[in-house]
Amino acid sequence: MSQAVMARALFGITLGYHITYATLGVGTPFLIFIAELMNFRTHNPLYRLFAKRLTRVAILLVGVGIVTGTTVAIMLTVLWPKFMEVVGQIINLPFELEVFAFMLESLFLAIYVYGGDRLSPKTRIFSSLCVSIGSGLSALLITDVNAFMNTPIGLTWANGQVEHANPWAAMLNPSMPTELGHVLASAYMAVAFVFAAVAANNLLKPHLTAFERHYHKQNLTITVAVGGIAAVCTALLGDAAGKMLAIYQPEKLAAAEGLFHTTRYAPLVIGGIVNAAQQKIIGGIPIPGLLSFLATYHFNGSVKGLDSFPKWTWPPLIPVHLMFDAMVGIGTFAIGVAFVYFLYHYKARTKPTPRWLLRVIFATGILSMIAIEDGWIFAEEARQPWIIYGMMTVDQAVTTTPGVGWMFGGFMLLFTILLIATVWALHHYFKNHPLQGDDDTNDISGAHTSTTEVTL
Repeated sequence: MSQAVMARALFGITLGYHITYATLGVGTPFLIFIAELMNFRTHNPLYRLFAKRLTRVAILLVGVGIVTGTTVAIMLTVLWPKFMEVVGQIINLPFELEVFAFMLESLFLAIYVYGGDRLSPKTRIFSSLCVSIGSGLSALLITDVNAFMNTPIGLTWANGQVEHANPWAAMLNPSMPTELGHVLASAYMAVAFVFAAVAANNLLKPHLTAFERHYHKQNLTITVAVGGIAAVCTALLGDAAGKMLAIYQPEKLAAAEGLFHTTRYAPLVIGGIVNAAQQKIIGGIPIPGLLSFLATYHFNGSVKGLDSFPKWTWPPLIPVHLMFDAMVGIGTFAIGVAFVYFLYHYKARTKPTPRWLLRVIFATGILSMIAIEDGWIFAEEARQPWIIYGMMTVDQAVTTTPGVGWMFGGFMLLFTILLIATVWALHHYFKNHPLQGDDDTNDISGAHTSTTEVTL
């Protein structure tokens, strides 16, 4: 295995671990904010209970996320020194600003956690909002570096050196609006469906008390609502990202759709396997003119094919097309699941959610996190062979220092320990703090029994 392949594998696995924690770390505070807001608007104590139990998850995620984020920073410096040399001269500003975003998140998380019920409802809403803003900004600022890697501007690249650097122009690169928006919306979508899956799984259990059924049913409704809205936003921002690709990274779009020849009325092909020898997709379902419309707003618009670019710049075609279809397919499926749930909820308000639909929602939670990983792999794989598009290849950026294999083994051990510890900690906490055994739950449950109805 070459040095570049080993470094890519190690960094890819590292980033894959971190993205899972980072996504949960962005989406969970947002759900806490939504729960606190609903508690204030409806005076329903079950929303406050949901926020409290989510906070336990958020605290753990912040701690582990710091570790995985630090490993990503180490990997960037050790594995890609030439890339980091360029980053330090032109796109280091987001890294510096991210420190302030993390400070905002940490400060208000401490206020929210340690203030607890001593804070007024409005203060809890404000604190949770600031935590959500801080975590979101942290993710967006780091993602902005990736956006620069896709559309590098704000510098002159001469003889492998950065000249006339403009960090603000680099930070406000063409990919920035769509990529940052897409990342944030997809994180909200994925995490909402993860907690919807948790609620659905609990509702599938037999012998629930009336209190438990109210609690999980309410959580299911609010999380599916957030997930469905975020999924629609993700789709709209994904469409905008596709139009951006048509202008700034046309070979990435061509690879995603297996388009070998520059074409008018270009079809959008669903499924199938790309055959480079025959220069077509085998087994796919083409929708005539739709790719042209998505790329140019016109069904007869011209879309550049792979034949417009040197073959050595083509990314791996088969995995890129399959990952693109999987990402879009899961997002579309999530929208459909949310629509079906609320259609059933509207028509049969007094009936329990059917078990088949609960199982589908549970599967959607798993698929949504797969889509997050799949989307990031697609974004990086479809940019190959470039680490900075049009400027620096992966082979040019990789370290020449030996020992990557030893690092691979050491960090795999670290990530395995972190994963096992995370699962154990969450399982241990919620096993020892079930709904009917939690002190906060008992207080709320007692209040619930003294009333005639709980708003769902």
